[in-house]
Amino acid sequence: MPRRRGLTLRSVARGVLAVLLFGAGTGHLTWGRRGYRIVVPGWATRLLRTDKDAIVVASGAIEAVLGVALVALPRERRRVGAAIAAFFIAVFPGNVHQWRTGRSAPGLNTDRARFARLFLQAPLVAWAWWATRER
Repeated sequence: MPRRRGLTLRSVARGVLAVLLFGAGTGHLTWGRRGYRIVVPGWATRLLRTDKDAIVVASGAIEAVLGVALVALPRERRRVGAAIAAFFIAVFPGNVHQWRTGRSAPGLNTDRARFARLFLQAPLVAWAWWATRER
């Protein structure tokens, strides 16, 4: 079956994901930087031998770069998708830490929102994986 040109559901999903990643990444680097530090578990600073701010900056930069790569590197789409899925898995402990400690971060200022956020991670991983596969 020949491939269709133009927008497909997967290409739209990739574009939306790229915008969300870039937006979230720049948020970590700018307006949300201070607030996101509370999401970083103490064990992460010990494991990585750095401070919370450095982890927030690094994760924000990675997130923004992944968003750009999703659009700018179409030949590497599958690898970029796998990296995005891995990134979403890697940051999940921070989400658990935030829920367990009950601390607010940008957009997550209630226990209900923090708990609901935990259930968003699996669909994000699936979205990254599905949107970067042809079939």
